[in-house]
Amino acid sequence: MPPSTADTRARAAVAGVFLTNGALYASVVPRLPEIKAGLELSNAALGTAIAASPLGALVAGLFAPALINRLRSSRVAALGIVALAVAVVAIGLAPGWPALALAMFAAGALDSVVDVAQNTHGLRVQRRYGRSIVNSFHGLWSIGAVSGGLLGSAAAGLAVPLAAHLISAAVLFSVIAVVCYRFMLPGPDDSERAPSIHASGRVWWPLVALGVLAACGALVEDSGSSWSAIYLSGSLGAGAAVAGLGFVCLQTAMTVGRMLGDRVTDRFGQRRVVRWGGVLAAVGMGLALAVPSVGTTLVGFTLAGLGTATLVPAAMHSADELPGLASGVGLTVVSWMLRIGSLVAPPVTGLVADAISLRVGLLSVVFAGVVVWLLGRTLANSPTHH
Repeated sequence: MPPSTADTRARAAVAGVFLTNGALYASVVPRLPEIKAGLELSNAALGTAIAASPLGALVAGLFAPALINRLRSSRVAALGIVALAVAVVAIGLAPGWPALALAMFAAGALDSVVDVAQNTHGLRVQRRYGRSIVNSFHGLWSIGAVSGGLLGSAAAGLAVPLAAHLISAAVLFSVIAVVCYRFMLPGPDDSERAPSIHASGRVWWPLVALGVLAACGALVEDSGSSWSAIYLSGSLGAGAAVAGLGFVCLQTAMTVGRMLGDRVTDRFGQRRVVRWGGVLAAVGMGLALAVPSVGTTLVGFTLAGLGTATLVPAAMHSADELPGLASGVGLTVVSWMLRIGSLVAPPVTGLVADAISLRVGLLSVVFAGVVVWLLGRTLANSPTHH
């Protein structure tokens, strides 16, 4: 049965929330140097304030299921975007370090709750469609993040006052979120879910495995965002412009992979796509590190991004389909472990780089690909149980 008009509108609404969520915080990132200078912060002080964001995400993310069960995923996602917009404005208007750290904490906390809610609703819409659509939502999040970053860069380049830029962006994205809320699915989040048995102890082991898979995805993304430019410029002697291409290659490949991932998943099955994607990431980065050059490294980061494009959406979907768990619980655990991966990956890679070399530290991407192949069998194979 083809999706109804209400289903189509709900899909567009969820897509709008993902896009807006990706754009919000990204819009303030290019203004961080201005915020740092205005508050006369050291690099360490700014870094500590920024670290409050993942801390807030870890603390608040655990409360997402309770909020979703009480208010429904649609309301938590849309109103959470409005609250996140206020927190982003607070980041730009913070009068000092304590206020900045508090705003960062709030932004991270709200983002983690919105993340679970938007995925919960997106997977609900996917069940109504009867085929995979969740990868495209994550692809739109990436497009939103790039768009927000470009918006912030343009505002900074044109010397638009910080307050005017952030307040305008907050109003725009809040209006989009409220409009999207009107077209989301009504009723309880379990409406489309088949009745299931209560959760047993056996459910938690696959859930932990799915969390580890999501953390592997975070590790691969961190390799591009935190270390690709340093490796290309330091170990391989690339110029500043070329050094930045490692991150661009990984993110572009990941975005393209997510936009195409639903079609591939429907054809070959979620489990097979993710597991062979892990092999692609491991082999691609392994060859790049074995034969180090600027060209092979850019190819390696591209294959790593492409190979892990559907990993996090697949882990979230599989966690949401585990029997006997309340709405949002599986997603919350996977999202929480993903964020732990984001916290742990940079210092671990840095420690290995200092002790041996960054080239050895980047073997973590190869390791992540192998883990994806081994644990990928815990994934639900069909994209949806319709």
